[in-house]
This record gives sequence, structure tokens and C-alpha cells, in this order.
Amino acid sequence: MPKLSTDLPPAGLAPSRRQIVIQPGAYVRRGNAAYRIAQVIDFNTVIGTDVETGRAASLPVAELAPADGPDELEIRKDLAEIDDKDWREAERRYAAIQPFVQRQRVGRRDVERRAGEVGVDAVTLYRWLRRYRATGSVLSLIPRARGWKAGKSRLSSDAEAIVDEVIRGFYLTPQRPTAQKAVIEILRRCHERRIDPPSPSAIRARINRIPEHDLLSSRGYRERAKNRFTPSAGAFPHADYPLAVVQIDHTPADIILVDDIHRKPIGRPWITLAIDVYSRMVAGYYLSFDPPSETSVALCVAHAILPKDEWLLRHKVDAQWPVWGVPRTIHVDNDADFRSENFRQSCLAYGINLEFRPVRQPRYGGHVERAIGSLLKEIHDLPGTTFSSVKDKEGYNPEKHAAMTKTEFEEWLVALICKVYHERLHAGIGTSPRRKWELGVFGDGKTPGTGLPPRPADPASLLLDFLPAFRRTVQTFGVRIDAMTYYAEALRPWINDRDPDGSGKKREFIFRRDPRDISAVWFRDPVIGQYFKIPFADQSLPPMSIWEVERAKERLRKEGCRSINQVQILRAVTELRSKVEESKEKTRKARRLAQRRREHEKKVSPAAPSAQPPPAPAPQEWAEGGVEPFEEIQ
Repeated sequence: MPKLSTDLPPAGLAPSRRQIVIQPGAYVRRGNAAYRIAQVIDFNTVIGTDVETGRAASLPVAELAPADGPDELEIRKDLAEIDDKDWREAERRYAAIQPFVQRQRVGRRDVERRAGEVGVDAVTLYRWLRRYRATGSVLSLIPRARGWKAGKSRLSSDAEAIVDEVIRGFYLTPQRPTAQKAVIEILRRCHERRIDPPSPSAIRARINRIPEHDLLSSRGYRERAKNRFTPSAGAFPHADYPLAVVQIDHTPADIILVDDIHRKPIGRPWITLAIDVYSRMVAGYYLSFDPPSETSVALCVAHAILPKDEWLLRHKVDAQWPVWGVPRTIHVDNDADFRSENFRQSCLAYGINLEFRPVRQPRYGGHVERAIGSLLKEIHDLPGTTFSSVKDKEGYNPEKHAAMTKTEFEEWLVALICKVYHERLHAGIGTSPRRKWELGVFGDGKTPGTGLPPRPADPASLLLDFLPAFRRTVQTFGVRIDAMTYYAEALRPWINDRDPDGSGKKREFIFRRDPRDISAVWFRDPVIGQYFKIPFADQSLPPMSIWEVERAKERLRKEGCRSINQVQILRAVTELRSKVEESKEKTRKARRLAQRRREHEKKVSPAAPSAQPPPAPAPQEWAEGGVEPFEEIQ
């Protein structure tokens, strides 16, 4: 199984938003061999035919990768680098093709009608749809510079017309001629019309790209195509198939947890939960002592989209959690953490429609709230539960009975989700969520399935896209974000660089970071298009979260500091940590803060479930150390 990690190598990480399509007819790679998928067995296994030897092999889904090199349609920019004009144009194009995005077969009349409605040629609409389907990303619709593109057909327009003519009028017919006969027919017509013919391999490649639905329905298998690719309607509006609608919400868990060191009470954790409305499967979650924030949402969405194989291994749960893929719609409430511009653009880049609940109409969030209620009810059997009401808690002291750490509780929670909640009968759908999910994906004799959703090829890129972004200039000492200084050799070529537009202004670059650990940021080199990990300029500094820094700033302001610099922040953080260490034997709040810091230092994320924290130096190693010039904050 490939290791998933966001710990970027020194050479940098080239972002990729490609997806691994797991459908019959799709091409994939396992190791050094390329395969064409012949059959999907289940969530874990497919049968593939080796394109070189023609031999069939059983392929583990978790080990598949895209079959070829980077797609020529892929946009490798950071989302924050795309200007508003291009975003608006991409949104306009996506809106134009949106009625066809979920349809396997698109009729010419429908396309021509839609083209008239949006004011473009039908050919243009087809081209936009083809681009979008090639990557699954709205970024593929961003206008691109003119010129030859790798992968573009080099056939003459006359040869291209003959290939289309034979495929549509000869090959895709109920007579079902073989691919070899189609090749011969194309070569014959080119010879008749004195046109340079394409190679047989180019013709076969074109035939292999025909969508399976088109292949079945045009060659006399219309009923089979209908049963296989038309999702059945559900009771919830628009949630008619797996991942059509995912609802997300936050809640404090009904349990008091203890810290790892003293095993004394530290309070209730927050759960951010994502539910697939169609099946009621838990698509993903995020558990933390931090209050709900943009980070909670980003990590929950990333967990929902990514496969869970390594996550289950990390939490020692022997079960299956076969939920992954980009949801069609994310349905959320109106809290600020869901309304950030970064989150909106991240959703747009992945073709996710972000919908907000109508104000003061809680029934629109009922599915995720009922799922949360079901999980919280199970928690009431654990030591340290706070129950859900004062009446239920009467005579029970949660802090006295608290016994589980966050790690232990999370292992229990993952097992509860996979082994109990997913498997038991759900009254709202008349079956278990796991069974409903399987029917939605694979179908049966009566109900068609949508097939396995594509798997993201690069978890690290997906997570980076959802993390907060910043624009900063690069100075001789590096870059400053929130008064903290960062430096690495990757920044050297860009020191005091000027905007390429000739304005003479200093050039701003894109940086991203995980607020749980701001000891490093990710810098995107605009020329080679790779991300580089940029640590603190003073590498003796330990990991710290943005919340620690904010608490330090607040303390300094209360002490009358009008301007705040890095030296003051570090000393304040040191003092606050010392106080926590002194008092954590005595107070729950101090133990909670210490545990929050330990959780952040683990650096665990959906894209890097196996991450391990670096050893943190003792406070005295850096409290009085020298630092580079600093930025003042008013």
C-alpha cells in the first residue's frame, strides 16, 4: 500500500489534482505495469488486463495509480494564484455544462439546446465537458494560453472527420463490428479520399476512449446501459445516489476525556462529522480539542474524500470503511468557518457545490444531526460521559469517572462507526448504511449503481488545497507570517523579486500552512510549480499552533504592549507553557491546553495518518535564543 504523507521531500512536491478512475474500460497503473480495468469485483479489488501481455490480473484498488503521466489539461497553479477573472470564467463554463456533468450519455439535441441557452457553440460545450471529465476539476475550465498542447490530436481535420464518421456510423451500431474492422474501414475511406490515414494504434486508442455507457447503448445494449448507469431516485431531494449530498456539522462530544500524561480530566472534545445523505454512511470526521474552525472543516472534508485504509490501520480497527470520492454537494449551516473564501474556492476547484441551510430552518440539517445524535447516544455508555441532559446526569460525576484519552476514544469512535453504526438497520432507509452504500455503488437486479467513485491520486495536494493560504513577499531574511520568520534555500532565488508585470512592486508569493503546527509553511515556486516546506528561520524553535501564538499576543496586549514582535511572542509562549506545566497537576484547563499541544505535535492528518511528531526541545533551549529581524504587529 503506498504511503500517504504530507511531509514534503526536500526536492519539493509537484501538486496533482488527478483522480484514479475505477470503472470498466479505464486505464490504471500498478507498479510499472499498465492495465485496462475489465471488471470491478468489490470495493477492494478489480480485474485488469495488462496492456502489453494481455493477461488478466487481480488488482488491489488501494495500489492503483493513474495510468500515464500528468494530464495535459491539469492546472498546476495554487488556487490562490488564479485571478478573479479566470475564476469567474471557469464558474461560467462549469455552470454551462453542469446539467451534463452527472450524465453518462449526453445527446446532441440536449447539448445544442443548452448551447443556445448559454450562447456558445455546441462544439465548445462538448470541449468544456470533455476537459472537465478528464480531470474532474473545475480548474480544467480556466482559460489557457493559445498554442500547441501536449496530448492534442495531430490528425488532420479530414482524417479526424473520417475517424468520427466511422466510429459513430459504423462501429457504434447494433451490428457490433470489431475494433479491427473499424480500423480497416477508416483506412479504406482515407485511401478512397486520398487522405493521409492515422496509424492503427491511434485509431484503437480513440476507440478505447469511448465511454462505456455510449459503447453499450449504441451497440444494442441500451437496457443494460440504462440499468447500469442510471441512479435510482431517493426520498431526499437531490440525494439520489452516493455522494450526491454530504452534510457537515460540529458538536461537542458527550464525554470528559483525560490527558495522556496524568490521566486526569481535561474536558470534552469537538467532533466535526460528514454524512452521506443517500446512504447515511459517515463519509469522514475530525476530532479535536480545538473549537470549530476553517481547519476543522478542511480536515473533515479531506478525510471524507480520501480512502480510509491507513486511517483504520492507525486506529487499530479491523474493519472496512469503503467511502471515498468528491461529493457533488456539501450542505452546511451558516457558521463563519464554512463561509471562508478559501473553503469556497477549494470546493469550486473540485466541482463541489457548496449549499447553506436556510436560516432558522433546522430540518434541513436533520440527517447529520440525527447521525450525531445516534453516535452521542452510544457515548453515554462510556466512563466519563456527560449524558445529553442534566436529568440524565443526576447523581453521576463525569470527571470522577473519566478514564479515556483522546487516542483511546478515537479508536473506540472509529470502531463504533465502522462496526456498529454502518452495519445496523437504519429506520430512515430501511436497511443498514453499509448495504445502502453498496447498492448505490454496485446496484442489483432492480437498482442501478453509479460505480466506484474516482480516488484522488495525491492526498497531499488535496489537503494543501483546503488549508489556509497567504500572500507574502520574500525578504533577505525570508518570509514573515503572523510575526514569525521562515527561511529555506528554496526562497533564495525570490528574495526581493519584482512583479513580472513591470510595475516595479515587490512580488507576492503563495504560502499555505496547517494552523495546528506553524513551525513550517508550504511555499509554491511559481516557475517549477512545486511546493517546498519552509521551516522557522530559527530551527531550534519547537512546533507551536496558531492558537498558542494568539494567546501569547493577547497576553502581551493586556500587559500594555502596543507593538508585538517575535521575541516577545516566543517569551510569552514559553511563560505560558511553563505555567501550564506547573499547574497541569492542579487544573483541568491547563491539562487541556497541554494535551491540545501534544495533539498538534502529532501532525496526524487524513493525508498523513502515520505521521510522527519530531522531538520538541525543552523551553530553555529557545526561550532566550537570538532571532532574525522581526515584523511588528500593531
